[in-house]
Amino acid sequence: MRFDNPEFWTAVLVMVFAWIAVRRTACRPTPTDSARLARLEAKVDLLLREMGLEYDPLTDVPEEVIEAVRAGRKIEAIKLYRSATGVGLKDAKDFVDQLPTHLPTLRV
Repeated sequence: MRFDNPEFWTAVLVMVFAWIAVRRTACRPTPTDSARLARLEAKVDLLLREMGLEYDPLTDVPEEVIEAVRAGRKIEAIKLYRSATGVGLKDAKDFVDQLPTHLPTLRV
C-alpha cells in the first residue's frame, strides 16, 4: 500500500466523513426520545402533585451564580451553574437567561 496513492486518500476521506455523519446522527435525539422524555416528565409531575410536593428549580441556585447574574457577568454565571449542576451549555444558558426575572425573590 502506498500513501501517495490518491485512491487511498479518497477512501480515507470517505470513511472519515461517514464516521462523522454517523456520530452526529447518533447524538441527535429522535422524536421517540422526545416523546419518552415528555411522558417521563408528565409522570414525575403527576407524582409530585399526588404527593403534595412542589418543585422549584430556583430554591437551590448557588449563591455564586446569583451574585454573577446581579453583577452582569452572564458568562461566568453560566459556567458556575454548569459546574454546580452538570447541565449542558444550552440548559445553563436558558436558566441564567430567565434568572434575572426572579432576582427580587431570591436570597443573597
